[in-house]
Amino acid sequence: MFAGFFDSPTEVIIILVVILVLFGGAQLPKLAKNLGKAQKEFKDGLSEGQKADQAKAAEAAEQAADEAKS
Repeated sequence: MFAGFFDSPTEVIIILVVILVLFGGAQLPKLAKNLGKAQKEFKDGLSEGQKADQAKAAEAAEQAADEAKS
């Protein structure tokens, strides 16, 4: 996705300086904390969705097996 986006260390440094100027030094820890929380919630939501999908698939398989026996 980001292949070729950061071709040189200079580009990374420039982007970090721009972020520092935009958000300020005091806001960066808060920003990082909120990004971490958002990432954790996203991963939790994905795992909950996968569990729900697996439960639905198991239920559908049970119904199919019951119908096949009848």
